[in-house]
Amino acid sequence: MLAIAFNFPAGRYHATPWGRHVNEADVEWPPSPWRLVRALIAIWHRKVPPEERDPETLERLLAALASEAPHYRVPTAVHAHTRHYMPAKGDKKTLIFDAFARVGKDEDLVMVWPELTLEAEQEALLDRLLAGLGFLGRAESWADARRLPEWSGACNCVPGDSLVDTETGEVSEPLSLQVPMPADEYAGFRQAQLEGMEKRAGLKPRDKRAIHATLPEGWVDALAVETSQLHGAGWSSPPLARAVAYSRPPELLRPMAQPSRRRRSAEPVTTLRFGLYGRPLPLIEDAVRMGELLRVAAMGRAKKYCGETNVPAVISGHRMPAGNRHQHAFWLPEDADSDGRIDHLLVHVPGKIDGQGRRAVESLNRLWNREGQEWTIMFENSGTADELAESGSPLLGESSTFETLTPYLMPWHSKPTFGVEEQIRRECRERGLPEPEQVEWLQDIEVAGKKRRPVDFHRFRSKRGLVQPDKQGRFVRLTFPDPVPGPLSLGFGCHYGLGLFLPAGK
Repeated sequence: MLAIAFNFPAGRYHATPWGRHVNEADVEWPPSPWRLVRALIAIWHRKVPPEERDPETLERLLAALASEAPHYRVPTAVHAHTRHYMPAKGDKKTLIFDAFARVGKDEDLVMVWPELTLEAEQEALLDRLLAGLGFLGRAESWADARRLPEWSGACNCVPGDSLVDTETGEVSEPLSLQVPMPADEYAGFRQAQLEGMEKRAGLKPRDKRAIHATLPEGWVDALAVETSQLHGAGWSSPPLARAVAYSRPPELLRPMAQPSRRRRSAEPVTTLRFGLYGRPLPLIEDAVRMGELLRVAAMGRAKKYCGETNVPAVISGHRMPAGNRHQHAFWLPEDADSDGRIDHLLVHVPGKIDGQGRRAVESLNRLWNREGQEWTIMFENSGTADELAESGSPLLGESSTFETLTPYLMPWHSKPTFGVEEQIRRECRERGLPEPEQVEWLQDIEVAGKKRRPVDFHRFRSKRGLVQPDKQGRFVRLTFPDPVPGPLSLGFGCHYGLGLFLPAGK
């Protein structure tokens, strides 16, 4: 048996699982065998003098560690994070999430290989490498590691896909950890990958060179390939890492308790903002599609929180009183950094949302479509539109001039005396806004440095049987006599991201 104990002196473990964006705030807990093996290789290169290195002993040690998936004794941790607004392009700021597992400073995490026995040379090298381990995961994850001559504890995180203990009836939660490919399988795997690469039609020579560089002849060299190289070659996961199913008790990584926030979440607010994460992020041209997906996800959450028949009218938009002037929710996509892709979502409820309805919306954590695309969304903040304007949202804040970010479509059928300008003025009157002094047509707008016309945008709702008076759309600049607060969204589909206006200068 081999057992390695890890201690985190700072009480925090920071590590993002492969394939997840740092702002998804996920934590790899427990640390994967893949992460440990790569850390040992890094220590060998950085802290063992060249004249004292024995590559053969290192390879035998790593091959032994990769020969079986380890078991774990994992201490209970709290899944927490901090948020930081960092400088971005121009005067804008971007929100960064730093997620971590908060663990007791005097508690050990133990990795156990039940059937593994190392040779004396391998043990000596492992002890030396573990003594040089200063952190595991990100650099702020200070770590001490040591080999345990003996260990007789019980493991609570083990390989396998069985989630129910047949003796106790306890239910575990599944997770996937990356384990290095066994050394004796690499040669065949490498040959198959390179042969498959040569057969791929349309692959450019530089792409072939990039892939070839990530599959060196030596197994240890392949384990040590930089993450940036793997991304550059197009690997969706490390080629030498295999995903192994594990099960762990649900309480091993608990969310941080926030009783004060739960009390506040019952208070009424008008605006909620979410970050959107995924690869690739959707284009702003697909704003209405994302607005509809956001509303569908919110309806699902609201039914769970409030009951199938008790979804708040401000969420569903149904059963609103006559003459409500669009007091129900607007589901608005947002391009905060002006790169042409949707990176935030704004839920704006002029009639205010509180109680279980607010909790339901704040609990949203992902969006998906029928094509299999999926995005993570993370709640950032809520309050009034004025309060959230300080967070950097380009849709919020006051201005006397607004320009369309997405095409404006007339909500009523056009008539000789009731065209676009007349319909915009009527909408403003019905919402209690001043009528614009000037309505100007724009032939195109600029999106991420490129000219876009209305035809470049998706301009149709997915709801069947919906009458759409205007299928063409146009871009508009509105000038009001006095500053008007954002967000401003007018016309057909305005609750889903069509007819979305941006304050001038943003």
